[in-house]
Amino acid sequence: MEDYAAEAKVFKAFCDVNRLQILELLRSGEKCACVLLENLQISQSTLSYHMKILCDSGVVVGRAEGKWTHYSISEQGSQVARQLLERLTAKNICTQYSCGCVKK
Repeated sequence: MEDYAAEAKVFKAFCDVNRLQILELLRSGEKCACVLLENLQISQSTLSYHMKILCDSGVVVGRAEGKWTHYSISEQGSQVARQLLERLTAKNICTQYSCGCVKK
């Protein structure tokens, strides 16, 4: 059985305007939360909320440094997200009725 809850977390990461803006900012490399805040029109608590979702998805990773956290896109998490999207959107082509369907 698929772990749909874990897979849904990946897609949740991509379905918000703020999170898409954060991902765009992180494309150029690791950023401190303070830098993200400077570029977004959101509060620190709102940024924390969005970063938790992005980190829970595995697409973003954070590392603490002093009182700030520095975030970056996870290459492994990005690859998992790409593979998941590809798997879920690929047509399931039945060959020689191996899927159990019956030719009518």
